[in-house]
Amino acid sequence: MSNIWKSGDRLNIDEVLKQRFGHSQFRLGQREVIETVLDGEHVIAVLPTGTGKSLCYQLPAYILQQPVLIVSPLLSLMEDQVQQLKAKGEKRVIALNSFLSKSEKQQALERLSTYRFIYVSPEILQNPFIIEALKKVNIGLFVVDEAHCISQWGHDFRLDYLQLGDVSESLGRPTCLALTATATPAVIDDIMTQLKLADVKRLIYSVDRPNIALQVQRAEDFEHKKELLLQYVRKLKSPGIVYCSSRMWTETLALFLKDHGIKNVAFYHGGMEQDQRMLIQHQFLQNQLNVICCTSAFGMGINKPNIRFVIHFHLPIQMEAYLQEIGRAGRDGSDSLAVLLHSEKDDELAYSLMEMELPHPDVIKEVLLYIKTFQRSSYERVDLSLLEQHLLQIAHIHEVHWRFIRYHLEKNGVIHHRIVKTDFNVEKLTWVIARVVAERMDHKYAKFRAVKQMVVNTDCRREFLLHYFGQQLQRKPANCCDRCGIEFLHYETTRNEQKQNQWEFKGWKEELASLLRQSE
Repeated sequence: MSNIWKSGDRLNIDEVLKQRFGHSQFRLGQREVIETVLDGEHVIAVLPTGTGKSLCYQLPAYILQQPVLIVSPLLSLMEDQVQQLKAKGEKRVIALNSFLSKSEKQQALERLSTYRFIYVSPEILQNPFIIEALKKVNIGLFVVDEAHCISQWGHDFRLDYLQLGDVSESLGRPTCLALTATATPAVIDDIMTQLKLADVKRLIYSVDRPNIALQVQRAEDFEHKKELLLQYVRKLKSPGIVYCSSRMWTETLALFLKDHGIKNVAFYHGGMEQDQRMLIQHQFLQNQLNVICCTSAFGMGINKPNIRFVIHFHLPIQMEAYLQEIGRAGRDGSDSLAVLLHSEKDDELAYSLMEMELPHPDVIKEVLLYIKTFQRSSYERVDLSLLEQHLLQIAHIHEVHWRFIRYHLEKNGVIHHRIVKTDFNVEKLTWVIARVVAERMDHKYAKFRAVKQMVVNTDCRREFLLHYFGQQLQRKPANCCDRCGIEFLHYETTRNEQKQNQWEFKGWKEELASLLRQSE
């Protein structure tokens, strides 16, 4: 890649850091990643959660004379990053996703070459019109954020990410930067394979966050867990996050804490209205809420530095999810605490959640039979858009299950160029897809067993966590884990701090109205 960085008269990236981002020094790994990318080398970078991965592509954008394309897995994360850039005065930024109307999308595509940052969802890159528009703007840096999503061994594997290697090739193979905070050696290898990167520099930094102490607390049952949760929330410095495995539990625990005198508590999950979620997120960022009871839908992209504790009410089903979620704490570098409440009854819920993520063989067969009998007047070919509409809205097939089945129908030639062929053998194809489901389930069970091993492990939990990611502990912090010893008084709140947290949540409708009045 030819650019002013390689011309011999290198711009001072420290000056760009200061002028554009207001920072005087780089965090762990940032300088090396940025310099390598500016040298035109493909990079897979593993950086700890909360260490500023976004700077690794945002800063180069001010040196390169070409647009930067960023693939992001979540609309909320994408929108949050766009708003953060705009808040810093950046106007040349756009997010191409489902939030845009048809006219807004058309206008954005016509002006695409004027943008410095182009954020896209992996789904929208399946649109050939989007790809053709991107080809015309000479992308200088192709960024895959949360790159573990592209790996079949990653904890948040997304089928739509599998097209990114082909997308990169169609754009002329610009310099590629794959970023993640949670990747085992096997996942890193798979990222390289899926993105079709023959020559890539791996910049792997320790996933350890030494300022976060690790505590595993055994409970007899869910009632005992609630008692323990109440004790922790009462004593620990706030703000904090309580992660739950279901929407119902987020609401149950928020109400439980309120009923027992805990103020400034709210729940958050994907089933809430968008304006409710935005309000809760805003209040938490503005220190108006002390505790959020939430599902994993909350956290990614939340740029809040002073979270003092993260409590897992339910056992995470994967070590990668656990690492990512505890990484919300202590981003300001101050000491924080991660508490994992564990009961043997967690296993049943965990296995249920894992099984819900993939279609049962009966569902697979139901979908295939539905396709066979759909629109009999056009027996040999079926329009994909119409079929999807019927499957999701009339047959009520879960969207996640359908996307999995759809991918394997494409892989087996049943779907091609948005046309669905119906001349397949239902029994044979059901067996083929069901076998893949069984393999995926075995993989999920193995990951959950690793979490269970960490819970029952009698040695240092930090060392166990790092070993899972193929790393070794370099230096043990004073407050390491409950096996090595934690000074809990260090994390407990004082009476003065309790008095400072007297703001009371009045209900989301009233608070939203208040915010709107303030903006007038």
